[in-house]
Amino acid sequence: MFDSLKKKFNVAGEEPGGTTTKPDISREKSAELYEKAKTFFPGGVNSPVRAFKSVYGTPLFIEKGDGSYIWDADGNQFIDFCCSWGPLILGHNHPKVREKVIEAMQNGMSFGAPTALENELAELIIKHNKFIEKLRFVSSGTEAVMSAIRLARGYTKRDKILKFEGCYHGHSDSLLVKAGSGLVTFGETSSAGVPKSFADETIVVALNDKEALQKAFDEFKDQIAAVIIEPIPANNGLLLQEKDFLQFLREICTKNETLLIFDEVISGFRIGFEGAAAHYQVKPDIITYGKIIGGGLPVGAYGSTAKIMNNISPDGAVYQAGTLSGNPVAMAAGIAQLSELLRMGFYRDLNNKTEEFTSAIQRFATARTYKFKVFTIGSIFWFAFTEKEAIRRADEIDAASMEKFKKFHRELINRGIYLGPSGYEVGFISSAHTKIDLERAKRAIFDSLEVVFKPNQTPSGK
Repeated sequence: MFDSLKKKFNVAGEEPGGTTTKPDISREKSAELYEKAKTFFPGGVNSPVRAFKSVYGTPLFIEKGDGSYIWDADGNQFIDFCCSWGPLILGHNHPKVREKVIEAMQNGMSFGAPTALENELAELIIKHNKFIEKLRFVSSGTEAVMSAIRLARGYTKRDKILKFEGCYHGHSDSLLVKAGSGLVTFGETSSAGVPKSFADETIVVALNDKEALQKAFDEFKDQIAAVIIEPIPANNGLLLQEKDFLQFLREICTKNETLLIFDEVISGFRIGFEGAAAHYQVKPDIITYGKIIGGGLPVGAYGSTAKIMNNISPDGAVYQAGTLSGNPVAMAAGIAQLSELLRMGFYRDLNNKTEEFTSAIQRFATARTYKFKVFTIGSIFWFAFTEKEAIRRADEIDAASMEKFKKFHRELINRGIYLGPSGYEVGFISSAHTKIDLERAKRAIFDSLEVVFKPNQTPSGK
């Protein structure tokens, strides 16, 4: 079978042990676009994660995507495991999503007024999600989290928020903080422009640390409005938590009348239609979602019980608004995408595909005693250059291992495989990834690992 794959995709045919570095792909047009972009945008990008600062080369400027593939400005084709950072669970340019978007656009693209599409998408979500009774559409995951925090403060009449080191919740001031020194600490700003007074309302503790969590509640009794966590932390590696810790978190929040917020911007509708809440069978008080509910278009949402959500204006005193909230194009895309996710066996097939792919890669690395682990849940995976069987906290990630990822990323790019440009980012499988795509990707990963771990090899182009 592999011979036919090599012929079809021009994959290097060396067996393990004879693998060589691949020459660098052409990035001439991307480099030209990047130089021009630097005259318009800070760092030449509109989001810092796109800047390729942690890997070799300049950012790739993408021209189009279809199915599991993307093409850059130089015409290079890649199997895409970034999937627009997760929401493209059906792959790029899915025909049903595209057709629904075109249908909506023919009637206009923005009204700033209610449409029936909002009702349709909301009903689709709530009808199949036992953890929420009402929701509010917004325009991004960051906005969803920011609004959820305000709701929690308004509902509890408390000010302090507790978050976990290694979880990212968007760039709002209250949450753009990191841990200081000590078991329990007020947050220290991790960005210029965040007032210390804002960070002082945020308590930061380590993940997977019940002692620190208990100490925080003892020290700040009756002051904590909400605890926010990615139940599947996937913004700083894939820091998989045990159900026991999440259950403890639920219990301590209930005991202290503190709201538990699950940030499911990544895990929501990825792990299953009801996300991590259903996977772990732990009920949060508020859940936030991101672009996956809009087929990858700019959208987010937060939801809860009717009792809590009725505190949002115009029903309640917690103000939150958005001119583009419930944008009809995003709603249409979301209806099409989520309808596909409800197909019988969708998640079973997707998760089985991911398990087969990641297991094969782990077997290859283990057989060669490489310090390399593949962590996975659902259709999310993370490549880590480590010997650890589990990494549950941010401080357990070896920063020095990112040098290996840097080489690994370059080898994969040169073999037509696209991952997010940082060793701290996770990867995603979509329903569009075919068996042939994944076979080709596995071979590229095998060969790239051979290059990284062979002391006499050097990165491509060096």
